[in-house]
Amino acid sequence: MNPKLPLHSPRWRDLDGVTAEEVKALLEQMASTAATGTGDEWRQAWTYMTDSLMDVGTVSNGAYAALPHLAEAAAALPPGQSVDFWVDMGFIVTAEDRPPVPADLEAGFSVALHLAERAATRSLLAANAPAPVCAHLVLSCVAFAGHHTGEALWRLLDPKAGGLLLLCPGCGSDTEFPDFFVDPVCPPFEAPQLLEPLPVRQGEHPWGEVAATLREVALGEGWEPFLRVARQVAETGIPSGAPGQAVLCLVAGMVAVKGTPQPAAQEWARELMMLTGYFRCWDCERTWTIADGLTETPDGARPRNHPTATWTASDGSAATFEPAADRTREVATRFRQDGSALLAGDGTSWGRISVFSDSEPGGPRGVDALTVVPRPGQPPLVAGGGDRGVVSLWGVADGRLVQEPLPGHPDRIRSMTALPLPDGRILLASGGDTGTIALWNPLTRQPVREPVGNWTGGVTGMCTATVPDGRTLLVTATPRGAVRLWDPLTGESVGRLNPYGSPIQSIAAVPISADHTLIAAADSGGRVHVWDPAVKDPWERGVAVQLNAHALRDADHRVATVAAVPAHHRTVLATGDNRGVVMLWDLATGAPIGDGLPVSTGTAGPSVITGTTLPDGRTVLVTGSKSSRRLRIWEPETGGVQHIALEVALTCLATAGPELIVGHDRGVLKLPLARN
Repeated sequence: MNPKLPLHSPRWRDLDGVTAEEVKALLEQMASTAATGTGDEWRQAWTYMTDSLMDVGTVSNGAYAALPHLAEAAAALPPGQSVDFWVDMGFIVTAEDRPPVPADLEAGFSVALHLAERAATRSLLAANAPAPVCAHLVLSCVAFAGHHTGEALWRLLDPKAGGLLLLCPGCGSDTEFPDFFVDPVCPPFEAPQLLEPLPVRQGEHPWGEVAATLREVALGEGWEPFLRVARQVAETGIPSGAPGQAVLCLVAGMVAVKGTPQPAAQEWARELMMLTGYFRCWDCERTWTIADGLTETPDGARPRNHPTATWTASDGSAATFEPAADRTREVATRFRQDGSALLAGDGTSWGRISVFSDSEPGGPRGVDALTVVPRPGQPPLVAGGGDRGVVSLWGVADGRLVQEPLPGHPDRIRSMTALPLPDGRILLASGGDTGTIALWNPLTRQPVREPVGNWTGGVTGMCTATVPDGRTLLVTATPRGAVRLWDPLTGESVGRLNPYGSPIQSIAAVPISADHTLIAAADSGGRVHVWDPAVKDPWERGVAVQLNAHALRDADHRVATVAAVPAHHRTVLATGDNRGVVMLWDLATGAPIGDGLPVSTGTAGPSVITGTTLPDGRTVLVTGSKSSRRLRIWEPETGGVQHIALEVALTCLATAGPELIVGHDRGVLKLPLARN
């Protein structure tokens, strides 16, 4: 007897997501189909109800009262007609955001899961479903059996469209493999080893017939050991202690024998068998079973301590297959912040992280803009500003404030730049959220120009341009498309760029000679514009060369950020998009330089970029995404990439020689780009 909550019980009024009347109406439709073997009116009502029982991955407590009734009714349907029901129920019982089962509904819900396991397995054996649906049905059966691998349903919702996303059981970082699902034909690694006999599940279960069915399948050369593991798991009834890898062998095997059409099902099964391998977390660099990375809380997950073949997110992008043993000889490529230390993946110290004063955790507020202020004959300063509307100046060496913050900005500071003038003076410009522009003398702490202006949309970017007639100009940009040239000595607007008026989200000055700078900008449509500030008419090209349109299109590169990067005896333009891709460009020809930095999981999003030349002459570029805690350090000449995991949320970047300056949600910190 199923201890269901009676439909007439007043308890239904306390439950969310469904009413007793809705459940009763659906039960009547399902009973009619069960009696006649025809009709599918119940499907539409069930589809509407699933949206109420689970809203955007959040399960209502009413599901625990409704599903015992509905599972009993679905079990009476012809097996071939209930496949979609069991798959939907599988998604509900494995949803990440599901509340605990109320105590008074627990017995009925437990009985419903056992009934669902038997009935869904019967549907699996009787129905020939399309291969992806078959995979979802097997995983639903696994979930009803109480095994945690059933949670992989959500990770395999549409894997060929979105790739494979794994969650590291150790550090919680996501690792994405966009091109994981490719038919391997022959297995590239050995089948999972069951080191001890699996405990036989107690009580009646429906998996014996599944084991017999698995004897009918053949996947090709080399796959029989995987199918042998699948049969062993089925024969023991999928006990809760069965390794996730072994359960996935069963899932793939059943797709091979019951999925349709058969050629596609066989191919899909071999691809699913790849889930029985291992992956290396890009963050903590430990190796885990892919099965453990598919679920939120895998039982008994342990990292591998000896060499094995692993999938790794190469440079944070596409998956590659390589032996882990070979990687032990590589130079360290993964780093993490541990308080004030920067540690390599093996736990050894790389250098010290310095927290700038007045930017301690829990301090006033974060920093949204940074720039480095050069000082002839002295170490440079770092200037930063944010929500408070004040400009702080720190010494690079010790991270201490060199003077009290410069007050007077009436709004949040969104952009900054240093202005080296021909007479040797250095000025500091800041742009605000409401369009104000201020000019300071950072050494005397005196404002050169009080904050003025009210440009709609704020000053989203600013940089410094030099033109052949000897002038130094301030360039400002707004999201409304206004790009202006200013004389910093008079405060007058002396020119405009961006004749098309495209909304600008990033701007950078790229020197092409000692006395001539070009301006590059990225607009909100992902396009890049290059202008010559020396021309009087903004429609004139001057010496500016636009980036190669074919190269941009072929790379599907919708640029969100531009930055100037020093290279060997010249400066090049770096462009970044929101997928984490970075490309370098020669502004003399508009052509791309070398291979770009590929798509990234850990640093995808609104991008920030900076670059510098290290003391040994190497050019390095640092990129990340705003609000993330991940950085990539890329050496374009060799293609080498290093990854850094921070404890703070990134907002902006700057470099001062070999030091990386990181603006974040709680202030500013400094870390070394070369090992100390």
